[in-house]
Amino acid sequence: MKRLFVAVLCYVMCAGATAVCAQVAPSADHRQLSLTLGGMASVFQPDYAGGGIAQASPNRLFGIGGYADVRFTRWVQVEAEARWLRLNQFMNIHQDNYLIGPRLPIHTFGRITPYGKILFGMGHMNFENGQTSCRCSDIAYGGGADVQLTKRLSWRAIDFEYQQYPDWYVLQTSQLHPYGFSMGVGYKLF
Repeated sequence: MKRLFVAVLCYVMCAGATAVCAQVAPSADHRQLSLTLGGMASVFQPDYAGGGIAQASPNRLFGIGGYADVRFTRWVQVEAEARWLRLNQFMNIHQDNYLIGPRLPIHTFGRITPYGKILFGMGHMNFENGQTSCRCSDIAYGGGADVQLTKRLSWRAIDFEYQQYPDWYVLQTSQLHPYGFSMGVGYKLF
């Protein structure tokens, strides 16, 4: 009986030691690749009110968009976004953006992760009353904060962008600098 007790005790201790080792994945082996897809609502000042001159518009543009965040490692992340600003137009002026670039998380404070980003791509702008449009290069400088709600669901509490259209007009007498805010919800696929 004593031998059986010692054998069972040894077996339980070995099984427990194996289970303890399996609780945490080593940091070098831990898979960090993740993809988060989300939708957002935006409000932007288009910085154009007609007449071929960059100036504040009397109307803010409202619209919807989508984003994808790919996380390769803690410090290597890429964000892609598309935004269609079509509501509340002044003289039929609207803007669309298709951007991609690096995203840098600053630090995690509990469930909140502030970040910065620089995105590059294309902006499509429709001028007053549909007379003409342009497909311009677009650079966006921005940042914001994501709040982790569950393991897979996050809330993009705020996202600010200051954009630059360096070649927006044939005369190139000035540059457009639209800016605005977005908020949305993301879902982590993996």
